[in-house]
Amino acid sequence: MADKIGNIENFYSKISVAVVDITSGTLTIGDKIAIKGSTTDFEMTVVSMQIDRADIESASAGQKIGLKVPERVRPGDEVFKI
Repeated sequence: MADKIGNIENFYSKISVAVVDITSGTLTIGDKIAIKGSTTDFEMTVVSMQIDRADIESASAGQKIGLKVPERVRPGDEVFKI
């Protein structure tokens, strides 16, 4: 069962990093997530997260993080923890 944990705010294609606004719960390195939107639909394991260019192990509601992603994502896409 997947629980929505946040939304994509921005995407930087040159470095393949998404800005994720965590709206509920926590996200930790090693967690499996799904990103879904009108043209986006894939699953991945979280391997790298940052806040202000500093590596972090976990993030919780209210934080905005940089998340390394394997595919293009778009603002408004939803992030689910699997």
